[in-house]
Amino acid sequence: MDRAIVHFDLDTFFVSVERLLNSRLEAKPLIIGGLGDRAVVSSCSYEARCFGVYSGMPMRMAKQLCADAVHIRGDMDQYTKYSHLITDIIADSAPLYEKASIDEHYIDITGMDRFFGSYKWARELRQKIIRESGLPISFGLSVNKTVAKIATGESKPNGELFIEKPRVLPFMDPLSISKIPMLGKKSYVKLKRMGLSNILSLRQMPMEMLLYVMGKNGVSLWRKANGIDNTPITQYSERKSISSEHTFHKDSMDVDYFNQLLVGMVERLTYDLRSKKKLCSVVTVKVRYSNFDTHTLQKHIAYTSLDNVIMEVAKDLFFRLYTRRMLVRLIGVKLSGLIEGVQQIDLFEHNEEIIKLYQSMDSIRKRFGKTAVRRAVF
Repeated sequence: MDRAIVHFDLDTFFVSVERLLNSRLEAKPLIIGGLGDRAVVSSCSYEARCFGVYSGMPMRMAKQLCADAVHIRGDMDQYTKYSHLITDIIADSAPLYEKASIDEHYIDITGMDRFFGSYKWARELRQKIIRESGLPISFGLSVNKTVAKIATGESKPNGELFIEKPRVLPFMDPLSISKIPMLGKKSYVKLKRMGLSNILSLRQMPMEMLLYVMGKNGVSLWRKANGIDNTPITQYSERKSISSEHTFHKDSMDVDYFNQLLVGMVERLTYDLRSKKKLCSVVTVKVRYSNFDTHTLQKHIAYTSLDNVIMEVAKDLFFRLYTRRMLVRLIGVKLSGLIEGVQQIDLFEHNEEIIKLYQSMDSIRKRFGKTAVRRAVF
């Protein structure tokens, strides 16, 4: 049986939320990100894109390109709230769904044609999301994740596109290779230098040659260009988590040591988040006393992967928990509510230099180990 995969993607998500909260922003060029010249654009409206503005661009350049744009720092708490709302709406209707990022979902509705009709079902879910959230959203429906995601991109803004199996290759062939999901900048440049500009030219290239030139990534791109993608939908669960615990050799009441441990655990966990391109929305701290009484406390936060943000929350939770002034046997930190996401959506409060500092530290850790660079604790 052919699969039926839907890809839902909220249109300019951050911009749409801001406009939902403030209708005066409608139809105006809007740039979201830090307000300083050293900040970076996190998101921008279609009106701003017409001037050449794009996500990740230095704010100073964006201001030069679109001087009349409205600049907003951004509110990650609001974006997280609406992200959860969309997920809840999908969860109420979908048999199997995957939350791919803060504003993207994949849904497997294979077999739905027998009972309802896949396209009709997807259209009605889209209308329900728009009606209950007030946000514009687009979807692509096709035989796998790759084609569905490309179809979503072609249906924007606020549209829908159904690509049946016989139409997959005719639909994809004329499109630029840049439309292929997960095609990095370096790979794009290399393929362009080989004279491969559209998807048709890529899929007609012998797979063996792409394997020789680009390794396994070349084979993956060739398969995608041929509409082949067997990647399954991974059922989303907010319980996905990473954690770290430390059991003391000797029970302790050393608060300074507790603080140092928390900092170290959070640094390692957030490095893992960024390495795996993930963000978390829940922080949980656990304390086990010498008499084995165990207490936990958690807090929902805006999606992030930055250690200074999570560290502040973890410390607050710990000192709200540690009230008995007894000997402590174990301390633990867990980060959950994980989704796919990159550093860029954390840029509202951080300038370009801070982001580069994080990237440099992560690069050193990747080369020399997680403990190669550590934060000073006073």
